[in-house]
This record gives sequence, structure tokens and C-alpha cells, in this order.
Amino acid sequence: MNTMGDLERKLQKADRKQASLYLFCNFISLMLVSAYSAMIFSPTVRKVFPEGGDSRKQVMAIFVLTLFGCIVSVIYAASLFFRKKSGQLGILMALGASRKRLAPGLFKEVIVLSGLSSLAGIAAGLPFVWLLWNCFRLFVVDSEEMKLLFDFKYLLVSFAFLFLVIAFGCMTAFRYLRKSDIMDVIQEEHKNEPVHEPGKWCGPLGIVLLLAGAVAGYQAPGIYMRIFQAYPPAILNIVYAPVFIGLYMIMLHTVVHGWGSRRKDPYKNLISRSMMKFQGKQTVNNLLVITVLIAGAVFAIFYIPMLGAGQILETRNRTFDYAFHYRADQKVPGQTEIEKMAVKYGIALKDWKNSGYITLALDGDGEVEDEGGAFHYEYFSLLQEGKFLSENAYHALTGQQVDVRPGTYCAVSDEEETEPYYLNANASKLTNMVTRDTIPTEFAGYVHCDMLVDMCGYYVLDQNDYSLIEKGLTDEWRGNIFWFNVDGADSYAFAKECFYTFVDSFGPECELPIYYDRVRKIALTEAGETYWGDTDQMTPVSYAYPDSADFRSNWAYMPKIRILDQNDFLRTFAVFLMMFLFISIVCILAALIICYTRCQTIALNNRYVFDDLKRLGAPPLFLAREVRSQCSIVFKVPAIVGCTAMYFLYALILYANDGTYTVSELAGLAICLVILVLTGAVIYLVYRRTVKAVSRQLQINTIK
Repeated sequence: MNTMGDLERKLQKADRKQASLYLFCNFISLMLVSAYSAMIFSPTVRKVFPEGGDSRKQVMAIFVLTLFGCIVSVIYAASLFFRKKSGQLGILMALGASRKRLAPGLFKEVIVLSGLSSLAGIAAGLPFVWLLWNCFRLFVVDSEEMKLLFDFKYLLVSFAFLFLVIAFGCMTAFRYLRKSDIMDVIQEEHKNEPVHEPGKWCGPLGIVLLLAGAVAGYQAPGIYMRIFQAYPPAILNIVYAPVFIGLYMIMLHTVVHGWGSRRKDPYKNLISRSMMKFQGKQTVNNLLVITVLIAGAVFAIFYIPMLGAGQILETRNRTFDYAFHYRADQKVPGQTEIEKMAVKYGIALKDWKNSGYITLALDGDGEVEDEGGAFHYEYFSLLQEGKFLSENAYHALTGQQVDVRPGTYCAVSDEEETEPYYLNANASKLTNMVTRDTIPTEFAGYVHCDMLVDMCGYYVLDQNDYSLIEKGLTDEWRGNIFWFNVDGADSYAFAKECFYTFVDSFGPECELPIYYDRVRKIALTEAGETYWGDTDQMTPVSYAYPDSADFRSNWAYMPKIRILDQNDFLRTFAVFLMMFLFISIVCILAALIICYTRCQTIALNNRYVFDDLKRLGAPPLFLAREVRSQCSIVFKVPAIVGCTAMYFLYALILYANDGTYTVSELAGLAICLVILVLTGAVIYLVYRRTVKAVSRQLQINTIK
């Protein structure tokens, strides 16, 4: 080494391992951010997740968490890199190199390392998405809807994150160059950040705050709407603040006191606990971020079993294999045509049930939006439409004998009465939409038939009331229902042909989603107003795409066909399932990267402690145990807290929806427990690899 530049390059080469960790974190963070933003901006995903929908909001909320986690990962990787780099800078300063002399080389190194690793991450984002998506298509399900399209606007997010990475790297470099004390610079990597030691009440209080914040945050929007009759503003999410305060306190208690009793062995893991305390501030912050990311990952993955369990059980428990309903003015295949179709596939049909129904208007109090997000309730004589059967028609279909008193009506719900939110239980009159004749009525309770549950709602009337109010109705406001079973094994090919033939027989006037209310449209049109369903706010359905998720889920006359719904479930909801699976993978990867980086930081910053212990005669098994003790806290605590808290919150949401747990919800929660076990197994495997990597760094040869 003849020049200062030679020495600088020699020191940089010696620091290669630390630089590789920095490069790795930048690369992975940019890859995850690019991949996630590519999915969010993809037309394939945006079509299935409509703007303003709850699913889109969940996706965006978890994206913000992922961004935050990746930012933390990059920041701490850079901090670790520069803490190690500080020793190199201090040596060069001690040999006479000025800050002005060192600045160009340092900034060049930072920009090159940050820029190249970030650009590589951005470049890898698209192949990562494409590979994961097409593996799902190849090994799980494929459909026309699954064709992945990209909108390269996502690169705006990626390059904004790249700029953030480079900017933070340069700012950190500038901060280290400004240090005036050379010894302070040299000893930077050995500096500690001890945390204030709270009492042992900290952890239990944190758990209470966590639970209280989750309950309060979930209930706050409903309470706000009831009190102020206005939609809750975004600022109301501040009610969730106790959740994060509680999480912080739990992590603080973990780092300072731990959760086990030390009365029998107060000196157990004393060294690892002390090292953890000395790095307390960074450790607590990291544990908090990891916990939130793991919670986001399991929240996303929970969507899959909850949707799947409900669909599987509902389909399996149907009393009929095929159920159709249609407007009376449509020419659909009847029993004769369907039986001829079945003969082609060698199957026989049985248990035919059929009946007619009428569509009437119900009155009631409806929500009216005001300016500034407020709303109020007004009485509307034409509030919504409902499908009404007579007592005899209901008996013919279901076999149930019901006695509806004159002047009343019953609403049809499922056996568990978990689907009545769309049913009108407060109507005082029913209106014939052709003659505008009315009859007074009042709600008389629920009858139960799972086959007659949909978002429009079915009701049952007294036979005489039905005969009176139906007079003068045209076929546009009348309908027919028919159900049947297959005698023996069903045929998927027959079911598909039956479905496509049924869809093709409808006219354009029935190309409507289930939430399009004709009664409200007429009422608003007569009042000189525009119905929201005639604007861009409504997601349309199209006969051209009968296999799409929108059509299968939302068409107003969608039949229930058991074998079709069972076999096409993954195909119908493939984009939903893939998106939430992808979100879960991204979040868990970000969390594991931060875990790995944090374990490296704790161990390497305390390398001199392990070296001293070796000189004092500490055996490798003892040193290995101390490494495992520190790493286990970083992995174990966020995993337990994140998974447990999210499982509790999910169970709370399910209970709050209808005040009970259905069989499908309990089955879904059981599957979610299995998923948590599998998630824990993945985290444990990464933990083991991390322990081995840290032990190699510290030159500990025996790992138990």
C-alpha cells in the first residue's frame, strides 16, 4: 500500500461482508416493494378489487405496513453498515485523511452500492411476481381472469423508494463525516443504546392496552356513526393508537425483563439479556415492526380459509343440486329441455320443485347522504325491492308449513340467522309497482331456508294478502323458481352446459348485479334524481364473461349449481386468493429479513463481548446458547404476539358481524390455527439458519 487510496480500498475489501448485508437488504426490500406495487397497479387485480371496496382498503393498508417494514429494514441495514464503516473512517482520519478527502470516495461508494442493489431489486420485482403468479396458475388454478397484466406506473413507487434508499445512505454518510472526535468515530460500532428500564407492570399493561385498542378501534366507526350520523373520518383511526402503545410496552418488557420467572435461576442468560438491554432502543423498535408485519401476513392469509370454508360448507349443505330463478318475461329452458340435455350425459334428474314469486316494494327509513360526509334518515314509501312468495308457494318449494298472519310478512334467512342484514324487518306497507296499490303490513319474524338466501331477499306473505297485492303485476315484476336433484352421480359437463344455456337465454334487461335495486331506481327517477346504479360507481356484470368472479358472485339471477360451485371455486376467486397469498408472502419475507438483520446487528455489535468470553474460557456450547437466546427473542416474541393478536382480532370481527359464530366460521378459525402452526414452522426454520449464520460470524464452532 503506497497511497491513501490503496489503504482505503484495502479497508473496503475487508469490509466486504458488511457491505454484502447492506446490498442484500436493499435488493430484497426493493424487490418486495416493486413486486407489491406491480400487483396493486396491475389491471388484472384492479378489476377484481374495485376502488373504495373493503378488500382494496385491506390491500392498501397492508401495503403501507410493508413499505414501513422495508424502510426500517433498509435504515437498520444502512446503520449497521456505517457503524462498521466508522472504524474504517476513523483509521483513515487518524492517518491524516481529511473529511474533504474522504467525502468523494465515501459518497461514491454509497451511491454505487445503494443504486446498483436497488436497481437490481427493481429489476427482480417483475420476474418475482410473474414467477409466483404463474406457479399459482400452473399448479393450482388457471382461468382467463388470471392473465396477469402490468401497468408500469408501479415504477413510480419503486423509484421513489430507490431515491429514499440513496438519500438515507448519503445522509448517514454525511452524519458520520461531520463527527469531530476521531476516537468517537472509531468506537462508533461499539456504542450502545440502552433503554429506560420500566417496572414489571409494563408488559401486562401493554397486553391490556393492546386488547382494549383493538376492541375500541373496531367499534369506534359504528359508535361515531350512531352518535354523529356521519361517516367516520380517517382521523378516527387514531383510536387504534393504544394497540401500538401496547405493542411497544410488550416489546419493551420483553427486552428488559423477559417473560419467564428467574427466581430459581436469576443468572440464567444474564449475558444475552444484558447485551439485549444495551441495544434496547433499536431492538424494541425492530420487534415492533416485525410484529406488525407478521400480523399483516397472517391477516392476509386468513382471508383464504375463511372464504373457502364458508363456500365449501354452504355448497355441501344445500338440499338441492340445482336451483334457478328468473323473471317471468324471460324464455329460459324448462324441465323438458333440461331433462333432454341430461340424457346426453347419461344422468337422470329427480325431486323437481317449482313455484312463482312476485317482486314488491317495501317502505322504510333510508339513509340520505349530506355534504361533508354526514347523512340522515328519511322515510321512503318505495325504499327497496323484495321477492315475495305465498304460504303455498313456500310450502311447495321447501316442504315447510308456515302460517303467516294476515297483515304481516316473514323474512327468509338461513338456519343460523346470520344473513338478515339486507332484509327489511321494519316495513309498514307493500306496494305493487305496476298499479301502485298498497297493503299495510308488519314484520312477523324469520323463517329459515338456506336455498332462498340472497342479497335481494325473499319474504313470505299470507295467501290472501299475496292474492290481493299481486293483481295487475306484469311479468317484469313476476318470477319463477325451480329446483331439482341429480339421481346418482352428477356431471360437471352437464352442469356447465346447463349454466351457459340458462345465461344465454336472458335478455339485456336482466344483465344486472344483485345489488341493483329497480324500486330505488324508479323512486329516484320520479324524484328527478340519478340512481347510483346508473353511474360509474356500480361494478357491472356482463354476459360476455359468465366465468368471471364478478359475474359468478354478483349476477342478479345467478343459479346455485353444486358441482359447478365446488369445482370452479378456485377458478372464480383465483385473483382474490392469489393477491392475498402474495401479500402474506411479501409481509412474512420482509419480517424475516428484519429478523435476520437485527440478529446480525446484536451479535456483531457485541463481538468484543464474545471474544472476551472466549478468553475467559467460556466453552462453545455456552456461547452458542447465548446466541440462541438473543436470536430467539427477535424471532419468537413478534411471531407469538403478531399471530395471537391477529387471530384474536379476526375472531372478534367474525363475532361482531352477527353476534355469533357459524359452523363455517368455526371451521375457518380452525384452519387458521393450522396456518399459524405452519407459519411458526417457517419462522423457526429461518431462526435456525440465522443462529448458524451468526455463530459463523462469531466463530463459534459447536451448535447444539
